[in-house]
Amino acid sequence: MGVEGCTKCIKYLLFFFNFIFWLAGGVILGVALWLRNDHKTSSLLGLEIDGESAPNTFYYSVHILIAVGSVMMVVGFLGCYGAIQESQCLLGTFFACLVLLFACEVAAGIWGFMHKDTVSSEMIGFYDTVYDKATLQSVTDPKKTEAAASVLKVFHETLNCCGKGKMTSILTVLTDKMGVSNLCPSGSTIPTSCHDRITELFSDKIYLIGIAALAVAVIMIFEMIFSMVLCCGIRNSPVY
Repeated sequence: MGVEGCTKCIKYLLFFFNFIFWLAGGVILGVALWLRNDHKTSSLLGLEIDGESAPNTFYYSVHILIAVGSVMMVVGFLGCYGAIQESQCLLGTFFACLVLLFACEVAAGIWGFMHKDTVSSEMIGFYDTVYDKATLQSVTDPKKTEAAASVLKVFHETLNCCGKGKMTSILTVLTDKMGVSNLCPSGSTIPTSCHDRITELFSDKIYLIGIAALAVAVIMIFEMIFSMVLCCGIRNSPVY
C-alpha cells in the first residue's frame, strides 16, 4: 500500500488496537448479556407485589452496555478495514464514531459515579417494603401477607440472607423456629442481613461495569490518536 516508514508502523498498530477494540466489544456484549440473564439479579428484579415491580435501574445500565458492545464491534471492524485499505474516508468515519462513543462513555461514567448507590438503595427500599408487608400486616390482611411472604422468601433463598439488620434477622429466625413464620432459608442459624447482601450483589456488578468501561476508554484514546496520524500520513504520502 502507499504509506511507508513510521506511518506504516502506525497502520499496523491501529489495526492491532482495532482488533482489541472489536474483541473488547464482544466481551462487553457477552458480560452485559450475562448480567441481564444472571440468575440472582433476574430472580430479584423480576419480583412484583401488589402491582409494584422491583426497581429496574440496574437493567437500564445493562441495556446500554448491550448497545455499546454491539456498536463497538461494528466500529472496530470499520477501523480494521479502514486501516488495511488506507482509506481516509473510512478512517475519518471511524474517528467520528470513536469521538461520539467516547463522549457517551464519559457521560455514562459521570452519571454512574453520581448514582452508584442508587441501584442498591432502591432494591433495599423494595425489600424493606416487602418485609414490612410480610411481617407487620399479618393480622390486618392475611392474604396480602401470604403474597408478600412468598416474594420475601425469594429474596432470602436467592441471597442466602434473612432480615433487614442483625436484630430483625435473629427475630425472623426465631419466629421461623417457633413455627410462626417460614421466611428464612432452611438451616439458617446465624443469618446475614439482606441489606448487606443486596449491596454486595449490585456493587460488585457495578464495579465490573466500571472496570470494563475504563479499559475501553484507554483503548479508544490510543485509537483516536493512531487514526488521525495514519489519516495525515495517507494524505501526505506521495502515492496518493
